Amino acid sequence: MNLASIIKQPEGRRLEFKQQLPSPQDLAKTVIAFANDAGGDLIIGVQDDPRALVGLPEEELLSIEEQISSIIYDHCYPVIVPEISFREVDDARLIWVHIHRGSNFPYYLKSKGKLHGTYIRVGSSNHLADEEIIAELERQKRNVSYDGELILDCSIEDIDIADFATFYGARIGEILDQTALRKLELIKPHQGNLVPTNALILFSDGDNRRTYFPYAKIECARFKGTDTGVFIDQKTIDTNIATQAEQAYEFVLRHINKSAVVEGVYTNTRWQYPVVAVREAIRNAVVHRDYALSGRDIKVAIFDDMIEITSPGKLLPSIDFNELEARQSDIRNKVIAPVFKKIGLIDQWGNGLKLIADELKAYPEIEFKWFERGGLQFQVQFINRGFVAQQELQQIDGAIDGAIDGAIDGATKALKRKLAILAKAIMNAEGKNAIDYADATNLGSKRTLERYIQQLRQSGLVEFRGDATQTGGYYLTETFWSKLSQE
Repeated sequence: MNLASIIKQPEGRRLEFKQQLPSPQDLAKTVIAFANDAGGDLIIGVQDDPRALVGLPEEELLSIEEQISSIIYDHCYPVIVPEISFREVDDARLIWVHIHRGSNFPYYLKSKGKLHGTYIRVGSSNHLADEEIIAELERQKRNVSYDGELILDCSIEDIDIADFATFYGARIGEILDQTALRKLELIKPHQGNLVPTNALILFSDGDNRRTYFPYAKIECARFKGTDTGVFIDQKTIDTNIATQAEQAYEFVLRHINKSAVVEGVYTNTRWQYPVVAVREAIRNAVVHRDYALSGRDIKVAIFDDMIEITSPGKLLPSIDFNELEARQSDIRNKVIAPVFKKIGLIDQWGNGLKLIADELKAYPEIEFKWFERGGLQFQVQFINRGFVAQQELQQIDGAIDGAIDGAIDGATKALKRKLAILAKAIMNAEGKNAIDYADATNLGSKRTLERYIQQLRQSGLVEFRGDATQTGGYYLTETFWSKLSQE
């Protein structure tokens, strides 16, 4: 993507714009956050809101470049080496600072130290990292994952994996004995003994999992309407993580509609939402959530207008949900993910996002959105555009009814409703004549429509523009739009 195209993109995880050179602290925080995450680009000389090319004085470019290099060197630790280049777009001179994803984590402000100066990128903002995030960055540096770390104060004999062993055997026809557990790295040798990993605890049932991971669960809810004000149904799924995703998926199926679609001589069923994509999103939430983050669980929320899935943890650095078609693969939980693959709950590496993209093609009425939320949460939404459009139409209808009711006195309720239908038709296609609106509304003959139009004109809601009936047409007045905005 060239620079002119990049400048049209919104700020985000890998992109930030500055009108002028930011303060040393702000520049260093952005550079550190990029290096600790997926890398990124800082483009100086572009106003963000509203977006505009401002440019930098040509005679100052070299000086600004030197300042950028000095600030990064003086304020960031470990060393971060930026790529700085001069660019020109529409005669505006810009400085492009590219920061690669680091490998010597964590990066932090020298003046603040590691605990108080480590920053990460969340959406388009820089956030101060807490101790849990710093620990995760240090694991990334060592190329280890939290789920593979040992739990030294718990013995294998105390861990109840009976349900998981039964599930495992039913899925692949193998016995989950100690040899299998070692191959899966669910247990590891330590000082002559076999010790459980965090992953084994997560695949277990009973008190140990609830003690070590009380938030390793899924909270499911069906809400009334489009907000969280009223529950219709809710369920807490706190079994071992191998069975959580399917239980959450079954909860979703209970609360969405399934219709029959006639295609030729066949009748096919079709779910209200792309359920294969929804199931994949739930499985991804379980497999790729950050289990090191305490106090956070997975949430599956069903509203009248959408399904929303929220998972603890940031989006993995190499994954870009804007590129669903690409076969992207990255693993946070290096023990859990291979187990899920072995038992057939996730597909080949890199297929998950493409599967979601492929099914969404058959659901043009569903909009797919994703967000990195504050508090280190990743969220996806399957939004029913049809419901949103219907709600908006209902709001417009109500506003038109209110405008008509407030402007016309003495008319019956039935007449006011007909006038509202006519006003909506004019709103949808201004500049037409009475015959056109008669055809569009089925409210009666041309003469009847002319009578209704006359009532709207006398009330100051509609006006005729043009020199003759044959060439002119009817338009809503400023009075109408003013009354509509008040409703």
